[in-house]
Amino acid sequence: MAQDTITIYHNPRCSNSRGALALIEAQGIQPQVIDYLHEPLDTAHLSALVAQLGVPVREVMRSKEAIYHELDLGREGLSDAELIAQIAAHPVLLNRPIVVSAKGARLCRPPERVLDLL
Repeated sequence: MAQDTITIYHNPRCSNSRGALALIEAQGIQPQVIDYLHEPLDTAHLSALVAQLGVPVREVMRSKEAIYHELDLGREGLSDAELIAQIAAHPVLLNRPIVVSAKGARLCRPPERVLDLL
């Protein structure tokens, strides 16, 4: 990643995601925008992203989504690889927005968390 590149994993229907994108753009930065619902991430990309974030996989999962409950993803014993495979298969499970810059990676909820990455 180039030193000045900022990437946002974005869902345009999410107010937190729109807010983080607006804060980035307000700084005069045009980030790489990945609409992960239309461009789903594969398991390798998701694994690398979770590693960059330095958090457990469950912290980047949307546990309130219907598919999360339908697949019983809250049960104990599921491996990180199994959870990542489910996010890859069902991109709506990825929490957003996730922003990556030269300063690190972060789930930006609330959107103002993005400011530390700029």
